[in-house]
Amino acid sequence: MLTDLKVKVGPQFYRYHVGAIDFVPAVLQEFSAKNILIVHGQISFEKAKPYLSFLKQADYNFHFLQYTGECSYYGAERIAEVVRENQIDFIIGVGGGKLADLVGYAAHMMNVNFGVIPTLASNCAPWTPLSVMYKENGESEGKSEHFLRQAAFFITDPELVVDAPVNYFIAGLADTIAKWYESDAILQQAHLKNEPFLQLAGYTSELCKAAILNDSAKAIKDMKAGEATEEFVHLSEIVFAVAGLVGGLGDKYARNAIAHAMHDGMSKYIPASHRFLHGEKVAYGIFYQLAVEKKWEQITALIPFYQELDLPMSLTQMQLLPEDETVIDQIVAFMDSKDKVHLLPIPITTDLLKKSIFALENYINKN
Repeated sequence: MLTDLKVKVGPQFYRYHVGAIDFVPAVLQEFSAKNILIVHGQISFEKAKPYLSFLKQADYNFHFLQYTGECSYYGAERIAEVVRENQIDFIIGVGGGKLADLVGYAAHMMNVNFGVIPTLASNCAPWTPLSVMYKENGESEGKSEHFLRQAAFFITDPELVVDAPVNYFIAGLADTIAKWYESDAILQQAHLKNEPFLQLAGYTSELCKAAILNDSAKAIKDMKAGEATEEFVHLSEIVFAVAGLVGGLGDKYARNAIAHAMHDGMSKYIPASHRFLHGEKVAYGIFYQLAVEKKWEQITALIPFYQELDLPMSLTQMQLLPEDETVIDQIVAFMDSKDKVHLLPIPITTDLLKKSIFALENYINKN
């Protein structure tokens, strides 16, 4: 029996269909919200405005704040200042994953309810009860968990989401398929195998993997044509909602492992990696974790999928392989310091982590 499992399934209210955003006022009424802060990006907010008819309602006092583009402690303090000055009682985030993370953390910090209206499907940030933190220069700063708080609502419209940049969606598909590759070996361990919530997490991660491998090509094609087809709607929902259930049900045992630890290490010690999206770095991280586990046949099986979606498979391909080996040593030491890396049922050492980086480079170069 586990005594350290925290189950936080997801937002209190979820809708994703054409016209869904019209239900936002009903949720605001449920929370007796009056002074509302809208935190938003720039381009995405202009695209979202036609869907935000509730902003015209005189029942509410709306305040607006454009975020800096990073989920940072500095950004959270900016939100906190507006909340204090205007007695804000509800925050709504309109934008992508970093913005959703920022709003969640700031709401947790200020003890204010919040909701999210995602404008793209690039990760499960709008669903999860934690925030991946960055410095304003893009360097990774770990994460902050919203221990007792979930979003009051997650509501958006596929006709808004389908208008986002396609590369963000592709990165989201990679970030989501990592759920299975990172959690499966952990969840298959004998002392975890019969835990009901962990079983649900495993089933959900497998659902994500199967749908992405089967339907990605069609969904991407439809998105490029601007069509919110069934394949696109289902896969975008899997990316930003269903994938969040995996960690929500499985907590640390099903949230992430080496693939995301590598992402964090790259973001911290290789500044040039900031030009790649979160999911693109995680895509490389999946291959890296499989190399650590010596699951070369799984890498081989994934190569055609990666090639079809133009996902990165090695540091050489990304032009990020450090010439200075001390940088690799820093990344390896950083990963080794993370508890999530040691949840895998193999003895993890810095030597193994380092050798696996070069083993993967050699393997991909030969294929």
